[in-house]
Amino acid sequence: MMPLLNTATAAARRAGDMALRYADRIEQLTVRSKSPNELVTEVDEAAERIIMEHIRTGYPDHAFLGEEGGASGSGDYEWIIDPLDGTTNYIHRFPVFCVSLALRRRGELQLGVIYDPMRQEMFTCTRGGGARMNERRIRASRQETLAGSLIGTGFPYRRNLQWVDVYMRMLRQVMRHTSGVRRPGAAALDLAYVAAGRLDGFWEFGLKPWDIAAGALLIEEAGGWISGLEPDTDCMETGHVLAGTPKVYAELRKLFDKNFG
Repeated sequence: MMPLLNTATAAARRAGDMALRYADRIEQLTVRSKSPNELVTEVDEAAERIIMEHIRTGYPDHAFLGEEGGASGSGDYEWIIDPLDGTTNYIHRFPVFCVSLALRRRGELQLGVIYDPMRQEMFTCTRGGGARMNERRIRASRQETLAGSLIGTGFPYRRNLQWVDVYMRMLRQVMRHTSGVRRPGAAALDLAYVAAGRLDGFWEFGLKPWDIAAGALLIEEAGGWISGLEPDTDCMETGHVLAGTPKVYAELRKLFDKNFG
């Protein structure tokens, strides 16, 4: 697995560092709208090409599922790519964005990489091999209760506006029971922060597989829990995510389940 992980980290670093070089020249970039509240820049597209070309050099038979390019190829191995998670932040020079890569083998996640070029932080994991940040082992926090916990979230928008009322009830519940809520705007990085113990929990509606995949395995390998937000669902299938330390996750689950019925 290490050669695959080394390939993934090198690809993520190349893409992220390229994005960083353009971060102070946003006005020179072409920005277009894929749909309401969903923007894409030429940096997103170039970063995805960089990642795919680098991986194909060593693994020409692997398949890809990318945010910009969609699905291509077939086979046992599939790379799930978000070349620039947090594009809206990036366009506005808000310094929270990342590159996210995961590898599935026959449908099971095998490795994940999330790279934050602003902070030069590389989060990595392999199935059964633990989670790391810049080669240092990371673990989910030891927080055991909602009281005192810091929870991350993302707002529902685009095609998920039907969840706004449910989300607002959840937000009020979390605000009443925790020490704080944060919404930085890059879900993959939020999930990495749960794995690293910087956030004690996280929830969001309407994510895509490339937002979730790497962070999901990071959290599992760091000792946290992640699932679908609705009871008995898989976040990779629904896009609705609940994650946290085991006990914070359980308390959030108990708090949130009353919103579904």
